[in-house]
Amino acid sequence: MERLIIKGGNHLTGEVDCSGAKNAGLPILASTILLDGSAFIGNLPHLQDITTKLELLNSMGSAINFHEDGFIEIDSSNIVVPEARYELVKTMRASILVMGPLVAKYGKAKISQPGGCDIGTRPIDFHLAGLEQMGAEITSDSKYIYLKAKKLTPIDFEFPKVSVTGTENLMMAATLIDGVTVLRNCAKEPEVLELANYLNSCGAKIEGAGESNITITGVKSLKADRWNVLFDRIEAGTYLVAGAITNGHVKVNKINPSTINIISEKLIQMGVKVNIDKDSVEVDATSSDLKAQDIFTEPFPGFPTDMQAQFMTLNTIAAGNCTIEETVFENRFQHVSQLRKMGADIVLNKNKASVTGVSNLVGANVSASDLRASASLVLAGLVGKNKTQIDDIYHIDRGYECIEEKLNKLGAEIIREPVVY
Repeated sequence: MERLIIKGGNHLTGEVDCSGAKNAGLPILASTILLDGSAFIGNLPHLQDITTKLELLNSMGSAINFHEDGFIEIDSSNIVVPEARYELVKTMRASILVMGPLVAKYGKAKISQPGGCDIGTRPIDFHLAGLEQMGAEITSDSKYIYLKAKKLTPIDFEFPKVSVTGTENLMMAATLIDGVTVLRNCAKEPEVLELANYLNSCGAKIEGAGESNITITGVKSLKADRWNVLFDRIEAGTYLVAGAITNGHVKVNKINPSTINIISEKLIQMGVKVNIDKDSVEVDATSSDLKAQDIFTEPFPGFPTDMQAQFMTLNTIAAGNCTIEETVFENRFQHVSQLRKMGADIVLNKNKASVTGVSNLVGANVSASDLRASASLVLAGLVGKNKTQIDDIYHIDRGYECIEEKLNKLGAEIIREPVVY
């Protein structure tokens, strides 16, 4: 176990490069199950979830090689054990993303019940309903879901609620089905479009990704291709908030600004100067007086739930008050109790948080409850007086590559140290 020790009060200044997006890399890795031959995937972030996904593929029979140029070679054309073992994926919800590809390519799958951050109910009923309509027979017990199908058939399926992983799972499953599958009320996230673009480069016929309705015309086989994963919009947003909250001047490189338009707009509304270039976004808060702004989370292109905690922290030291409403996950306010330890004025009422700005936060010993809550506490530590200690940081290592190194490059003072019992 490790923890972070942060000395707050420094104004962050400089430039930082975005890492590859975990939420794009994980489905692309799962999609290699569908492919014939070796896929070469680059720009994957060095994160525990990526490592776990590679271990999962390897345990099923995929051959994996690491190349000096940074690309990872994955040949999943000879899966021998179509099983996502419980001990490998109990903490990673993205395990379910191998379900559709396994059933489509091998006709069966044994999948651990999904884990991940405890941020609320994230049912996979939509995944299962779609696969069942395609012809899969499904049973389950307390730990595993079992699927088998002699042949999948095309469907016209509408998601009762927008689901990113549900869209990705059914889209992947449909690529090898003879006929035309239509998915409606789909997730529009950039990571969904990225997966579709990758599969199309391998020979798939997917139209409409990034829109509400996606049409997939099945093909007989897919040939592996070389691909660089897109950059992480949530990491970019987090570092932009780090610049804003410290009255700093930070430029985030290697990001498609269009994927974070709503984040940039919200920062501007709060009084931060934002400059947008072709592949970078820059914030200048050196002379900013932050003004509180309401936040309402919703699926893309709305305000991302994965940035809610970070903007709550930013609002804790902004002038005035605001309401933050979480509509995606019902248990995503676990960071509130920890921010209160640091002097934040936050009142909860079900899925709404009322935040009244204070002059500053104060360092404290806090504990991370989930991935994005971890990021919010790091941001609080950057601006908090004195020292902040953050425990249970394994959460943050699931989603941020070398976060303390990148922030220290900008002028932060963060130490990672082992916990000695």
